[in-house]
Formats: sequence, structure tokens, C-alpha cells
Amino acid sequence: MSGKNLAATAYRELIRRILEGELKPGDTLQESHLCTELDMSRTPVREAIARIRSEGLAEQSGRFLRVRRISPEEIDEIFFLRRALEPSAVRAATGRLTPEQIGALEADVRGLMQQGPGQDDLQWHVDRKFHASIAIAAGNAAAAKVIQDLHMRTCIFDHRVVPARFIRGCEEHLALLAAMRGGLRDEAVALMGAHLDHARDAIFEHLGKVHTDPTEKALRT
Repeated sequence: MSGKNLAATAYRELIRRILEGELKPGDTLQESHLCTELDMSRTPVREAIARIRSEGLAEQSGRFLRVRRISPEEIDEIFFLRRALEPSAVRAATGRLTPEQIGALEADVRGLMQQGPGQDDLQWHVDRKFHASIAIAAGNAAAAKVIQDLHMRTCIFDHRVVPARFIRGCEEHLALLAAMRGGLRDEAVALMGAHLDHARDAIFEHLGKVHTDPTEKALRT
């Protein structure tokens, strides 16, 4: 297995442990300890830890890098900002995104649907390219950078975490691209807003299942 694949494997395992609560907020990500547990050398484990940190799931605390968990409140804030920026980006990008660019994005999405998400990062790359291409075509470099940074902070919620969103998300991408191809700005703007709302709601549902303690839930019902 190549170094890149080993790093991706280490990343997926650490994400699984974080999402399933095996690695809890405040736990340290000790490189040497994780190398032993994962039976890997330092390089792929170091790359996996760096990626987790870049996605906001770990933070420096003194000499240690510790796990932090994205809360529903933080997800709400992220999607509030994306909801404010990305529909406007769609409006500005409609007419600027060329038919060739739209065709390439459609081909990526259809290829993903046909191939399936697999166990690699293909879905993440296709989704990132879709949102980044629209943001860049809108012509505001600062807004595009913010959109891409916000997207990074929720990229862990992929097909492994919210599997019901895989096909639906792809279909929403294709519908939005079709509207942009036809110059239907208002329709495209509405589709982007709905797409973000659906993604946010699916993440909220997942976080509710992960974080709700059965005893606490019983007491509230």
C-alpha cells in the first residue's frame, strides 16, 4: 500500500474513532501511541493527524494536540455562513461558468454515482471541486476562500457518516448544474439553498444520534 493510501487509511480510522466516541474531546493524539495501535510508520499517521487538525477536529493545548468535537452549534454557524455566501455565488457564477466547465462537473458527479463512493476520498474531491468551481467563477476571491474553508470544516460528514446523502447530494448537484446551464439564476439559487439545508439537516440528525445519551433522551420524553 502506498504512503498516500496508508495516510488515508489512518485518517479514516481516526475519524471513525472520533465520530463513534472512542476518541473523546480532550483526548490527546499522540503520534507514537497511534503508530503502535495502527501498526504504521510515523509518516502516514503524522499526515492523518495534520489533516484532522486542518479540518478543525483537533486543537493545540499546551504541548499536546487534543481532540475536539464539532458541536451542533458550530455546524449551525458554518451553514449559516455558507447559506449567506453560496447562493449569492451561484447567482454571480451563472453565465460565467462555461458550458465546458459545467460539463466537466456533471461528468465528475455522474462518474461518482456510477462508481460509488468506495473507501477513498473521491466523494470529497468531487464535492470540493463542485462548490469551489462555483465560488471561484463568481469572481470574488475572498468569498471563494471563505467558502472553501467552511466546506473543509464539514467534509468529514461524508457517505460513511451520512450515507443517505450520497445519491441525493449527487442528484442535487446535477439539478443545480442543469439550472445554471439553462441560465435559470433564481432556480439555481434556490437549489443551492435547499442543497445546503439538506446537508445541514442530515448532519444535525447524525449528531443527535451520536451525542444524545439514551438516559437523557428518556428523561425528556
